[in-house]
Amino acid sequence: MTTLDRVLLAGGGTAGHVSPLLATAEEITRRHPDAVVTAVGSPGGLEERLVPERGFALAFVPKVAFPRRPNGAALRFPAAFRGALREADRLVETHRPQVIVGFGGYVSTPMYLAARKAGVPFVIHEQNARPGLANKLGARWAEHVAVTFPSTPMKDAEIVGMPLRREITEIKPAMLRAEGLEHFGLEPGRPTVLVTGGSLGAVSLNEAFRARVEQLTGAGIQILHVTGRGKGFEVPEQTGGARYVVVEYVDRMDLAYSVADLVVTRSGAGMVSELTTVGLPAVYVPLPIGNGEQKLNSRDVVAAGGGIVVDNDDFTPAWIDENLVPLVRDEERLAAMRRAAAGQGHADAAGKLVDLVEDAASTPKGA
Repeated sequence: MTTLDRVLLAGGGTAGHVSPLLATAEEITRRHPDAVVTAVGSPGGLEERLVPERGFALAFVPKVAFPRRPNGAALRFPAAFRGALREADRLVETHRPQVIVGFGGYVSTPMYLAARKAGVPFVIHEQNARPGLANKLGARWAEHVAVTFPSTPMKDAEIVGMPLRREITEIKPAMLRAEGLEHFGLEPGRPTVLVTGGSLGAVSLNEAFRARVEQLTGAGIQILHVTGRGKGFEVPEQTGGARYVVVEYVDRMDLAYSVADLVVTRSGAGMVSELTTVGLPAVYVPLPIGNGEQKLNSRDVVAAGGGIVVDNDDFTPAWIDENLVPLVRDEERLAAMRRAAAGQGHADAAGKLVDLVEDAASTPKGA
């Protein structure tokens, strides 16, 4: 095993880039306690808070977005990008990394180019089923290209899954279920649905479930509904039937997963990866904006039978009545979905990615 002494990890802006970066950083330091691991992000991204909270150093490269149409930003792009390249070159010269790992996003492109210029090997990890521009560019020169999903169209890519924090990869739901039920004020012995749109919430999910509180609880189905910050709502006083618990945010997702028999959620790459790693069946309602990557992210697990995909406009109170309620009551089908979902998981993704990082670091320059 190659000893890692100095590693730069590039990526930021969103949780989709920062979370796997941090999981990889923690796996590197677990294997190589003396390694100096530095994250490279951009000012204003989630990394400004999350990286220092996890105890890692953070450096910055200016955020420069690729212009998609001829406008003022396009005119300013060449000078701004040269500035980002200079800063990336300076970081590589200062830190003298053995290897660089990129997770996509604005900061990754200048870091890939700086690595190539300096002869530093680098590894790419692409989280989404539809690769981003930075990683498509960097893949031309990377020592290794790692992907989360088998369907991601990147040449010579190695499927490793999504690096996840150990709190998720080491979950034993059966052992935590009693603690989780008590933590959220839920009852044992009832089918339980976890509804979550992530930290920001999902309006369509919130509205559809809010309209069916009484019907679901009356049917004996209890709900743990994570609405997103500032989006909570009051439920009618519950004197009988199942519980409907509304929380705006959960900092113990291991407990939330442990109580769930089914999850209704968006299909960001991180969420799909967490649910397959834990082995939870899901109804995926892809975010209806962007370039469509969320629908692609759930394609493999849905094809395997571990989930169902529903278009955002089709997820209505009527869909809950006609489809969700019968599904939650069908224990045999849920058990089959659970097995299929678990078959798509990659609990060892961070380890596999670090294997590639170690291999890249051992590659002589110019080899």
